[in-house]
Amino acid sequence: MKQSLSRRRFLRGSGVTLALPLFTSLAPGRAFSSSAGTAPNFRPDGIPRRMICICNNLGLHRPFYEPTQSGRDYEASRYLKLIDRFRDDYTVFSGVSLPSVDGGHIAEKSFLTGAPHPGSGSFKNSISLDQFAADYIGNETRYPFLALTGKGNNTLSWTRSGVPIPAESRPSKVFAKLFLAGSNEEVEAQITKLRQGQSIMDTVLAGTKSIERKLNYADKQKFDEYLTSLREVEQQMVRQQEWERTPKPRVKAKPPKDIQGNADVTGKARILFDLAHLAIETDSTRLITILMQGDFIVPPIDGVTEGYHTVSHHGQNERKVEQLALIEEEHVREFGKLLTKLKNTKEDGAPLLDRTMVLYGSNLGNASSHDNRNMPMILAGGGFKHGRHIGFDQTGNYPVSNLYVSMLQRLGIEADRFSSGTSTMTGLEMA
Repeated sequence: MKQSLSRRRFLRGSGVTLALPLFTSLAPGRAFSSSAGTAPNFRPDGIPRRMICICNNLGLHRPFYEPTQSGRDYEASRYLKLIDRFRDDYTVFSGVSLPSVDGGHIAEKSFLTGAPHPGSGSFKNSISLDQFAADYIGNETRYPFLALTGKGNNTLSWTRSGVPIPAESRPSKVFAKLFLAGSNEEVEAQITKLRQGQSIMDTVLAGTKSIERKLNYADKQKFDEYLTSLREVEQQMVRQQEWERTPKPRVKAKPPKDIQGNADVTGKARILFDLAHLAIETDSTRLITILMQGDFIVPPIDGVTEGYHTVSHHGQNERKVEQLALIEEEHVREFGKLLTKLKNTKEDGAPLLDRTMVLYGSNLGNASSHDNRNMPMILAGGGFKHGRHIGFDQTGNYPVSNLYVSMLQRLGIEADRFSSGTSTMTGLEMA
């Protein structure tokens, strides 16, 4: 029996098979580690907090993004002048990166996880910032999180076991999910499916005792974490049954039309940012990730005649740099429009931006050379003291993962570390 479990590692019940984690006591010579969070959720002010994380995977050209002075009286760069009206609502960071995260473009996998060396053959990702937060506050809304992307299903969201959560690239489908109600028959059919899934889970969990007796102490701890995650799924099914009978919010916005093809990257960003605002405004979710991806196709922007990805590899060619700037300026303008919507939307008399952290950055500090150091990072809103450029050493970068710790704490999660982050962000204070 032990040898069979070592090879298969499955739980079976009611015709359903669930894969087990790898146990050292059943498969000698293999190690397993876990970083499961145990911090409680606290929010002494009672204010709901939200988070939107946006990654532009081709970066921002540093000379046009990064201010030359630190502190409050910095002169806005070419890009920041486009959103300087929000200066007191965001903080600009420079000289930051994720320790040991390299590999050029592929580092987008680690943008919210901080998992090291994403390009290596032995790479295993870890939990992303939004999913860590969802463990604590995801049950407060209809949808624990939204994972969005400009094309395909590439994602910033990763489970605790390092599995990617496919992102949705069709705004029309996201809008329908958030705001369009199904018929009574469709609602009841969905509730039936959820109940069936819950029943299957009960049956499978009932067969776990025989396996648990064969595990050593370390594996019993891991098995307990695994069963806890299954029970959490079961609880989510119960909560989802309640949400299925709760009317979806009504919005005045019309369903968006999906943009075909991959050329209009800023048009896609605009639609996804609008959806993010609607989802936050209606409290449909409080955690959103958005991955924007450049392509080799020429975007429909005046003055641009080459593909976005092509000009990002400019090699200091002035003509390509200027075309890149035209594209990136449009990205920054769309970011500014999102900030405008959040600032103009009120919740209990306060701007929604004050209760919503918006992280805008990239896994690349220099797309032309595939350099993952000196990442562009802006944090807006969320109730922090903003209005500054916080600059760190351009050579020995400061860990941006410490910023993630600050963000978790602002969400009301008592976490003192996340990934490679071991403290809150130096220089960033809550308002």
